[in-house]
Amino acid sequence: MASNILTKKDFFNTTLRAFFLQNGFNYSNYQGTGYANVIYPALKKIYKDNPEKLKEVLLDNVEMYNTNPHFVPFVTNIQLVMLENDVATEDVRNMKMALMGPLAGIGDSLSQFLLAPLFSTICATLAMNGQISGPVLFLLGLNGILLTIKILTGMYGHKLGTSIIEKLSAQMSKLTNAASIVGVMVISGLVTNHVKIGVPFKYVQKIGDKEQVVQLQKMIDGIAPALLPVLYTGLMYYLLKKKKWNTYQLVILTIVIAFITFNLKIFA
Repeated sequence: MASNILTKKDFFNTTLRAFFLQNGFNYSNYQGTGYANVIYPALKKIYKDNPEKLKEVLLDNVEMYNTNPHFVPFVTNIQLVMLENDVATEDVRNMKMALMGPLAGIGDSLSQFLLAPLFSTICATLAMNGQISGPVLFLLGLNGILLTIKILTGMYGHKLGTSIIEKLSAQMSKLTNAASIVGVMVISGLVTNHVKIGVPFKYVQKIGDKEQVVQLQKMIDGIAPALLPVLYTGLMYYLLKKKKWNTYQLVILTIVIAFITFNLKIFA
């Protein structure tokens, strides 16, 4: 059975604290500091008799995180249910990280590319006609919908988390493995589409009386498409995970490599 350390009020308060998610945004851990701040009061209640464990869990949650602020209550409430029921730390982290990418895509599309342009178009027209209802409708309507999304996703996250604990505890490792696979698929798609590395080398090959231009990059793509982006992403993962580099070091390294290889015409 699920533990009941946290009440519905605690989960609701955590949902509202999602408004603070971006307060600590930085280019080292993105929303990591804000995320830990969002769940901090609930964690204090879970680990009120174990301050060392509280410190450990807080440090774990300061790691890099970046998702849509309006859908983050779904993640935090599932995570809190798992933590109050002593689910293995790695399983909790796998679930949290696996949900980051998909919810970012859904939330950003909904809030930035659907709701914001829709309300902007309607309300700007009203404002241009001299109606005060334009900006009022924009502020109240858009923020009202986004607040509703926060509350509903938070409630569903709590409900789903409780259901997972009560009905699927024996298969938690399989569930988190499946979530990890989804997360890896999302990251793989981002790598192949957004990491652009190419080899500009080409040479002329004579075939009889004809000359044919052979591009090395096309040969590499024929063997393994997006091989260079995958290898570079693997290097970044190695430095981040194994060597404990931070984001600033990775950015500086990328700039230096890009400057040198571009000017030497090694990569394009």
